[in-house]
Amino acid sequence: MKRIFGAKNNKEPPPSIQDASDRINKRGDSVEDKVKRLDAELCKYKDQIKRTRPGPAQEAIKARAIRVLKQKKMYEGQRDMLYNQTFNLDQVSFAAEGLKDAQQTMTALKSANKELKGMMKTVKIQDIDNLQDDMMDLMDESSEIQETLGRSYNVPDDIDEDDLLGELDALEADMGNETEADGVPSYLQPDKEPDLNDELNLPPAPMGHTGAPPGRAQAEDEWGLPAVPRASLRG
Repeated sequence: MKRIFGAKNNKEPPPSIQDASDRINKRGDSVEDKVKRLDAELCKYKDQIKRTRPGPAQEAIKARAIRVLKQKKMYEGQRDMLYNQTFNLDQVSFAAEGLKDAQQTMTALKSANKELKGMMKTVKIQDIDNLQDDMMDLMDESSEIQETLGRSYNVPDDIDEDDLLGELDALEADMGNETEADGVPSYLQPDKEPDLNDELNLPPAPMGHTGAPPGRAQAEDEWGLPAVPRASLRG
């Protein structure tokens, strides 16, 4: 069968853009090395021309320098051509990579679009609106419950807030006036025992000279008053 139809030829795959670019870059580097060697040779001939006198020897050196210069120009042309080819391949490679990125982006967008459509089927905007309305109603009811629980008992509703603030200011003024040196208000200080003499409004006990002879103290009763002599009591 192979003799009749022939064997199938195994063709090699075509080179990629990167392979072709690498091959051309190698050729360009090789040509660049040749140009550098010719530059070094031209510098040597230039020094020889400066050291030699005008004549046949100098003309021979100039002829060799001209030949080397022609070779250099030829290699520079090849080098520039190879570099231009490399630049074109880079442009094509950049465009190909951009198309691959665009294809991947489109594939990802299509997959995401399909997933979003499937998710949107399970989520309805009307259900979200109803849920938001229910949440607002629950929050309002919760606020009313908290306000009701925080209401004070046996507090008149007709109390003016300005009057309360005035009484508070007056109370602070009284506290400032009644505060002692130690910073304790008078209504917080302990109660003092009342003075019996002050409550009875009795005159003070006489002091100094009395009817008793000098040098003899007059006796006093249990109330701190001058004692009455017994003789006067008998009479």
